[in-house]
Amino acid sequence: MINLQRLEMFVAVVEAGSFTGAAQTLGLTKAVMSFNIKQLEAELGVSLLTRSTRRVSVTDSGERFYHRCRQLLQDAEHLLDEVRGDHSGLVGLLRITTTPEYGARVIVPALAEFSSRHPQLRIQHVSSSKNDDLISGRFDVAIRLGQLADSSHHARIIDRFDIFPVASPAYLHTMGECPITTLAQLADAKWIAHSRLSTPLSWQVSTPEGESVVFNVHSPAMIMADNAASLLAFALGGAGVALLPAWLVQEELRLGNLIQLLPDHHFPRQGIYALYPNTRHVPEKVRAFIDFLQSRVGSPQ
Repeated sequence: MINLQRLEMFVAVVEAGSFTGAAQTLGLTKAVMSFNIKQLEAELGVSLLTRSTRRVSVTDSGERFYHRCRQLLQDAEHLLDEVRGDHSGLVGLLRITTTPEYGARVIVPALAEFSSRHPQLRIQHVSSSKNDDLISGRFDVAIRLGQLADSSHHARIIDRFDIFPVASPAYLHTMGECPITTLAQLADAKWIAHSRLSTPLSWQVSTPEGESVVFNVHSPAMIMADNAASLLAFALGGAGVALLPAWLVQEELRLGNLIQLLPDHHFPRQGIYALYPNTRHVPEKVRAFIDFLQSRVGSPQ
């Protein structure tokens, strides 16, 4: 008889790369993990893992077995969720990762409302500036902003948003009267850039005349940061010009704490995407949340 708990332990060890990491993920002791993996190998009559003092590696047989186990566990979870859902609505755990800023402003309020509609569903939200891997992180959904890179995961567009070059009145005052009225002047400004973007100082810009031109900042960024909240704080502190999402700066623009530069020029609109693993069966909790988020957040395309 297949012991699904042992299969889950084996998958956790492979994905964590260690018994210690897997034990922390599953809330078990390292000794329990080690015993059950040895029992699994004894039952199968093959070595699934090779152990060293620092890391655990998967054997060729273990690699093939790992992929089958992941699919089996996903199918089992999907079946259980379907059966339970027939009686009590959405159940289980919905694990979601977002950036800290967009998560706090948009996704967390949406999750709170979604949770109130599905009281039997447990929700875990993880905020991170990094693009955490869905599989190793065991995430059901990841909300990604910007231009979506090629991925083996499924993705659905939720909405789009504008990005604006902004600066504080204090910074602009240091440049004299009407300091930035052209793209050339904007390119000469002191820039604050996002370190996680591949080309943080090069953009395709639409001009008032309807032309599309490549905009390149002339000098390297004087300040780099790996998250939008830090970029915003630097801009508010008068450190220079930053290109920031409209949803993040609207209130600061309204209050006059920031000034939108060249408002008649348009930087490329960015996407808000829901990514979820490419599996044979999409869990109902994942499908339901993405549908809910799109109806709550998305605007007509």
